Amino acid sequence: MSAADRAVRVAAADAMCQRAYEAAGGPDSGVALVAVGGYGRGELAPYSDLDLVLLHRPAGPDSTLSGPASLAQPIPGAASLDGAELAALAERLWYPLWDTGLGIDHSVRGVGEIQAAGDADLRVRLGLLDIRHLAGDPSLTLQVRADVLAGWRRGARAALPGLRELVRSRHQRVGELAHASVPDLKEAAGGLRDAAVLRALVATWLVDVPHADLERCRNSLLDLRDVVHEQAGRGSDRIGPEAWDDLAQALGQPDALAAQRYVRGLGRRMAHLSQLTWRRVGELIDRPAAGRSGPRRPRLTPLERGVALAEGEVVLAATAEVRRDPTLLLRSAALAAEHEVALNPPSVARLVKEGAALPEPWDEELRGLLVRLLAAPGLLPVWETLEETGALAGILPEWDRIRLLPHASAIHRFTVDRHVIETCREAGRRIRRVARPDLLLVAALLHDIGKGSTVPHSELGAELAETVARRMGFAADEVAVIVTLVRWHLLLGETATSRDLEDPATAESVAEKIGDLETLDLLRQLTEADALAASPKAWSSWRGELVDSLVARVRAVLGAEQQHRAAGSSVIEPSSGLRRTRPEGVRPVDLSGIAADAVLVRVSQGRFGAEVEFAAPDRIGLLADAAASLAWQRSDIRGAQAWSQGEWGCSRWQLADPAEEVDARLVEQRFEAIASGQLDPSTRLNRARSGSGLPPLVRCHPEASARATVVEVRAEDRPGLVYGVLAAVAQRGLTVSSAHITTVGPQAVDVFYVQEPSVGPLTADKADLLVAGLTEALSG
Repeated sequence: MSAADRAVRVAAADAMCQRAYEAAGGPDSGVALVAVGGYGRGELAPYSDLDLVLLHRPAGPDSTLSGPASLAQPIPGAASLDGAELAALAERLWYPLWDTGLGIDHSVRGVGEIQAAGDADLRVRLGLLDIRHLAGDPSLTLQVRADVLAGWRRGARAALPGLRELVRSRHQRVGELAHASVPDLKEAAGGLRDAAVLRALVATWLVDVPHADLERCRNSLLDLRDVVHEQAGRGSDRIGPEAWDDLAQALGQPDALAAQRYVRGLGRRMAHLSQLTWRRVGELIDRPAAGRSGPRRPRLTPLERGVALAEGEVVLAATAEVRRDPTLLLRSAALAAEHEVALNPPSVARLVKEGAALPEPWDEELRGLLVRLLAAPGLLPVWETLEETGALAGILPEWDRIRLLPHASAIHRFTVDRHVIETCREAGRRIRRVARPDLLLVAALLHDIGKGSTVPHSELGAELAETVARRMGFAADEVAVIVTLVRWHLLLGETATSRDLEDPATAESVAEKIGDLETLDLLRQLTEADALAASPKAWSSWRGELVDSLVARVRAVLGAEQQHRAAGSSVIEPSSGLRRTRPEGVRPVDLSGIAADAVLVRVSQGRFGAEVEFAAPDRIGLLADAAASLAWQRSDIRGAQAWSQGEWGCSRWQLADPAEEVDARLVEQRFEAIASGQLDPSTRLNRARSGSGLPPLVRCHPEASARATVVEVRAEDRPGLVYGVLAAVAQRGLTVSSAHITTVGPQAVDVFYVQEPSVGPLTADKADLLVAGLTEALSG
């Protein structure tokens, strides 16, 4: 099937309609038979309906028809028919067409009614954009077509929000051509309906679409639909599981899997074009109408090193060191996903072609950027852009194994690759519940990487996961956790529903495979994320209770062993993720030559960004003021250590900003102004709130220290977060003797050793009050 076949089919249908119009006695002026919709575009499949409209001019100047004066008024010398004559003509026209056995969708419209019908129903309006003359008065068709297009362009800004909602609701209802288990070539996201909508968007003159790419993909989808119609023997646009073998043969593909990948690849490409176009349309809709005339330069908003925001897309900044900075691709992707904007494809294409290769193994910065991407709310469209531009081959070459791979299990609603991304999204909603969200998210990304082979996918996946995790630079013990999670990602669900949970051997067997409490916590969350990503039916309250019951029993087995190992140690157990004291190897601040009442701010270039040292006479609120002075200038804090050094309060902060962009004197001035009360940081910093929807988590660990109350805070990383916690502690007259501030992906995991001056650890009541106060402060 090809465009030539469709042209022959359309020509035959046109000739049939013209003969029917002539046989019905249709006049040469004042009335016209036109094709609209898919027939108007010349896109007839073997079993498509013919969408026809009989147009006519109003019968006289007193007509009640509405519409533009140029069309609604009779033209001298032009024929016009009254209602009875029109009805008779339509009857003589439609009945012979019905007798052919073809599907006919027909209507009779006065020229004034055309615009009114389009105004009342956007779907009708879109079909009218493709009016094509068949028989009768060609000048009438030409005038109506011109009026419809002019009206569409004139009212486009008002109509586009409604059209966007129509498209969005259709996608939610039908699913995606690239990933649905039973794809719909016409209605699904990435199908022919989207191609028609893109053509309508281009017709507004407000936005453009890569024409060659759109037409190539659209014609391929049309060819495919022709084959599907012929094989089904009816006008069905859905491809059931039983059709893929025959479809592969018709398409010249080696097997059903190759046919699926071909078809789904077309859908993914069309969906990608649609998403990018609607992003740009969204910018037009949301932009104020004033000031749009004349050429306009894109306004660049710097985000992070080498990356900026322009016109609702993340792009490379002019200062980007494309050939030298291997972080630019993942940095751009993470920022686009975090801001829920488009990742600019030309920028990605440039990085793929010219960018610095990723080192092997990755460094900590690259791992952090990947985790930020996986946990971000806008992961899905950004990941699809990375796929479409070929960028994933450099980040995760193993991804090609599962690209557009269909699931063998009917319970799955998506292809394997899309299921994996949905699992990452579900895991991202659970990062507050685990000590190592980075390991959870990477395990979610890799948990099905072994599918598509005759080897059990969890076994092969564990081997591949080890290779990937080592390449990403994870430490040996972290690699072991990721491998365990991938190897046993089905263990909890299968055991909970198929084994006797009362039998001690059940929990002991699971505990032996998992090994420790931290991995158990991670596996519990991965199990739920995996099930929810497969299908809402794959996770129920009943299944959740069974899994939790099993986890509790396994926890008891592992906990007894872990408590035995930790007996006599004052350091908190590894599963908590806390550190009792300043990490070994952190050098003290050099205080030589500093006056007793001075403030020291020293900036140097660290491995990944600026390193800022603070020192001042120790007091309540000192750390809060230091955090505020950095957050005030929107510095991106990536980590910090704080401690008491004699009578001095010292801290060392790691920033994403390069050292040359951090003015030590300015930071010191702001610090002194904040400390003296001249600046109130709460008026500025407390306005920055998390957009993830995840509530902050604050909890105490009384077992972690004998000298202080250890408070752990997990929340969305944002400017002012550290200041908010430290300020809330200081407001309660408490001190922080040690702070461990880290960022894991998008999540801050901050630990504070809090003391009551001259007393030490807080009482249980005061600790509870502090937890409640911090939770309220962080929740806004």
